Amino acid sequence: MNVLITGGASGLGLATAEAVEKEGWRSFVVDVREPSQRFEHATADLADREQAERAVRELAERAGGLDAVVTAAGIDRCGRLEDVPADDWEQVIKVNLLGTASVVRAALPYLKRSRGRIVTCASTLGLRPLSDASAYSASKFGVVGLTRALAVELRGEVGVTLLVPGGMRTGFFDGRPEQYKPGPEAGLNDPADVAQAIVFALGRPVGCEIRELVVCPDTETSWP
Repeated sequence: MNVLITGGASGLGLATAEAVEKEGWRSFVVDVREPSQRFEHATADLADREQAERAVRELAERAGGLDAVVTAAGIDRCGRLEDVPADDWEQVIKVNLLGTASVVRAALPYLKRSRGRIVTCASTLGLRPLSDASAYSASKFGVVGLTRALAVELRGEVGVTLLVPGGMRTGFFDGRPEQYKPGPEAGLNDPADVAQAIVFALGRPVGCEIRELVVCPDTETSWP
């Protein structure tokens, strides 16, 4: 199985790429920077549609086709709407939502040929928003809506799963002011454990759909 993973140089994307290879499948990584591991990869800024599409086509042709796509790339810019520069706010939407759409759109011809699968990564903040996270929540609410629409649009052609992860022990929170870091009561999951949920969804037989998965710490403060 050839699996294209966005954001595969770090965090959940990297954990997914590693989990995919442990299954004996092949990982193909798209990220804004090169992964340190020796995965087949292409660099692209997912905020740029042309770069995203080029990277998908390049890796798909190199792989000889795609069986699955996992859209794990994501960024955040914390703060109240009036305090976050407009360019920064819109960059979150471009990467998290529009980048997801661009990657899926470019991959669809390959996935339809293989009767493949898509796993999109939203967030618990795509179901329950928090203050000072309007850009991230808007983007992830958008991913939820996009994925649910794709599940209807592509039924019988491509499998579609929505992953809703809670907080994980990744570099996602690095460099933030303390007020925007998870407190000790929140708990954080190992991204490798969340990646196993993705592998499970990818491994279902054709016609057996895992439509939505919420994977979060049992002390997750933003769920339910």
